[in-house]
Amino acid sequence: MAWSLLNGERVVVILYISRVFFSIPSSLFHESIALFLLALAGLFVEIAVENPNSNVLDRFKTRPGASSGILLGTVTLPTVMMSRLIQLSRALSDQDIKLEEFGYLNMQYWAASVSCFSVLIFLWAVPRYFVNNNSGPLHSGSGHDAKFTLVHVVLYAVVCFMSVSSKSYGGLYLAVKLLWILFHGLASVRLVQHILLTFPSCASIGEALLATGGLVLYFGDMLTFTLVKISVHVLFSTSLVHLGMKRSEIGTILQGVLLGLLLLPLFYKFVLQIWIHFSRLINSEAHVAEGRTFDGIGKSIVFYASLAVMLILIVPEWMQLVQEFHMHPVLWVSTFVFSEPLKRLPLCMYWIGLICISVFRFYNISKNSRIERILLRKFYHLVAVLMFLPAVYLQPEFLDVAFGAAFAIFLALEMIRVWKIWPLGHLVHQFMNAFTDHRDSDILIISHFSLLLGCALPKWMSTGFNDRPLAPSAGILSLGIGDTMASMVGHKYGVFRWSKTGKKTVEGTAAGITSVLAACSLLLLLLASSGFIFSQHWSSLLFAVTLSGLLEAFTMQLDNAFIPLVFYSLLCL
Repeated sequence: MAWSLLNGERVVVILYISRVFFSIPSSLFHESIALFLLALAGLFVEIAVENPNSNVLDRFKTRPGASSGILLGTVTLPTVMMSRLIQLSRALSDQDIKLEEFGYLNMQYWAASVSCFSVLIFLWAVPRYFVNNNSGPLHSGSGHDAKFTLVHVVLYAVVCFMSVSSKSYGGLYLAVKLLWILFHGLASVRLVQHILLTFPSCASIGEALLATGGLVLYFGDMLTFTLVKISVHVLFSTSLVHLGMKRSEIGTILQGVLLGLLLLPLFYKFVLQIWIHFSRLINSEAHVAEGRTFDGIGKSIVFYASLAVMLILIVPEWMQLVQEFHMHPVLWVSTFVFSEPLKRLPLCMYWIGLICISVFRFYNISKNSRIERILLRKFYHLVAVLMFLPAVYLQPEFLDVAFGAAFAIFLALEMIRVWKIWPLGHLVHQFMNAFTDHRDSDILIISHFSLLLGCALPKWMSTGFNDRPLAPSAGILSLGIGDTMASMVGHKYGVFRWSKTGKKTVEGTAAGITSVLAACSLLLLLLASSGFIFSQHWSSLLFAVTLSGLLEAFTMQLDNAFIPLVFYSLLCL
């Protein structure tokens, strides 16, 4: 792999972080220092890992054709949290939100930052404690690197302690906060190893780092609220930790469903082992029963039963513990959908019709046409614009539920495909293979997940205070319009390439940036005519669109995952 000190992706990331630094208020001084140290450590570790003498990429069997992406994966989630803090600091000065809400988001920033920093320490230590015998000795400057790294870690820890202690009252409360942050770091190190080793050739280190930080932060939030509720309702005492973030019913339902589906593989294997054990006790020919029953219909029955128990019984119990629903969460969702039947039911019919037409049409084209697969995939990006963009501003809460339902269906179908669950396993695998590309592996097909999450995450993160009207639609605009136009124009008319080895062209990048700017301008005019009151600086918008377009041109990572988050965080400033 070619190794260089400076490349296009790193330049874009440096410009991205610099833009955020330019907007950080003085009240976030410690957080800004931590972000700088984190970015510096990410650059240092990326250069070390991509060095030809390093064996980290080979040890973890990362996605072929992708760079390590460590710097981009390290700074993306903490910088998004920082941008959100900058946005909420404006609301805090105007007293539009409470101080507790801002404080909890600040803790989430530190959790995300420490998670990424802990993974960087682990990546730096891998070639030093697990040296490959064929790779030769470490370079002579390793002693200086160790001293630099130790100073870096100590300085980062001091900054983190000073920030958390300045916002805490009482030694015990401070200790709980620091342990909560440390837990995220340790969990991230364990999870990133699991992702890279369990799913070889499925992700780069940067992509795994982004997924790890998001999952640990998401589950940490759920675990925190669960423990707080248990301490209040079971122990009948006031919780030590006061959480300022308001939890809506929709947010609780989304978290519960996603939690249940992500824990379903463990639950399914546990139930399957119990079923096999009792079958052996009943049937004397255990090997026959196991071979004939659990390779086919029996295995499928256990899967569907586990799915039903998880989503109908176990997950709703957790939801009611955390949120205290006055009815079963499934009934709450039904009541919510039908609460505005004249608006939401026609929207559902519009979505279903558009999905059916696009799926059957594009699938037939993929079988009977010579149109390249990359162009067929971009048609789905355009369909995402037609589906989601109107609902962002007309039915935002209903769109949150729809995003969660779609992601839950995707997760369930991927499990059915991977485990070949009868009768849908083969059909789903055959259909999904028609739209795969080089970023999908034989184990996981993640392109459709990344497109859906790229559109959904900016909308979900904009819940609550939001004074930037384009921020919720950042993923839809950048992927549905910008990425699509860049690919189509670049593929058909592109001549000048950004690099000798890459496929991205200057013409495609220019088309993507221009199309997003035109779409943003039109959308802002429509919102202004509809009575929306907002403040959007055109220079900031131009920089955000241009930088996200350049990231699409230079990055070798999964652009559906990174570009929406980068674009969203720049729009929040």
